[in-house]
Amino acid sequence: MLKTGLFIGMSTLDLIYLTENMPETNQKIVALEQSISAGGPATNAAVTFNYLGNKANLLTVIGNHPISNLISQDLEQLSLNIIDLEKNRKETPPVSSIIVTKSTGDRAVISINATKFQAKKEQLSKDILKNIEIVLIDGHQMEISAEIARQAKAKNIPVVIDGGSWKKNFDTVLPYVDYAVCSSDFYPPNCCDRPAVLNYLEKFNIPHIAITNGAKAIAYLSRGERGEITLPLLPDIVDTLGAGDIFHGAFCHYILQHNFKQALTESAKIASQSCQFFGTRKWLEK
Repeated sequence: MLKTGLFIGMSTLDLIYLTENMPETNQKIVALEQSISAGGPATNAAVTFNYLGNKANLLTVIGNHPISNLISQDLEQLSLNIIDLEKNRKETPPVSSIIVTKSTGDRAVISINATKFQAKKEQLSKDILKNIEIVLIDGHQMEISAEIARQAKAKNIPVVIDGGSWKKNFDTVLPYVDYAVCSSDFYPPNCCDRPAVLNYLEKFNIPHIAITNGAKAIAYLSRGERGEITLPLLPDIVDTLGAGDIFHGAFCHYILQHNFKQALTESAKIASQSCQFFGTRKWLEK
């Protein structure tokens, strides 16, 4: 049955190149392939949620720059419902340049985040959560995320965070979170290892916590139960770009059907499949 999710965060234009090697200083190299598409953690998660048979609403800042139009057109082709909080903004939106190394599938990214594109909670419509069944927050729009998380908690709408990395004021969102799905690069203040991160998140009474670590096992803590989930082995890794975002989008789909451990397991399968394709879109065509 179709579910409706609200995905809050950053939208970028991603310029992705597949190369034999990373360039050295002052070296020019020719890419083997290129891909241009909309990106960003919440954006890629919303695309995945939609692909899995749901309706994704993407709450973000895109604007009305020529590059903004490329982002919007790409997402409209994927049938996403875009809620642009600054649709008349003329400034250039975030653009990411990404190099994927063919031999390993590893990626290097240079970009500007959403720090300069922060929306205010006064811009939110009063019915922003109407018919919404799950909320995902990527941490790039913290003020509106905290407000929506608070409202969602009051309405018993589950809130998921994509903890790719710690961002300023994430602690204003955490008291309202049901599912904290973080990467191994997520380090809150004064935390330097996994036990410290888990202890920090537990202080906010988050019932379900998971920490992913690339191709390694996922550590989870669910209502006091600790464990690990082994990821499926892949014969070929072509590109790891966006795998975490895709994982989060799949998680929002599966957690509405399964328990926490099962949702993590199924989401890992989807993310792993995406790593067998170049870019963040080709896996959708499989």
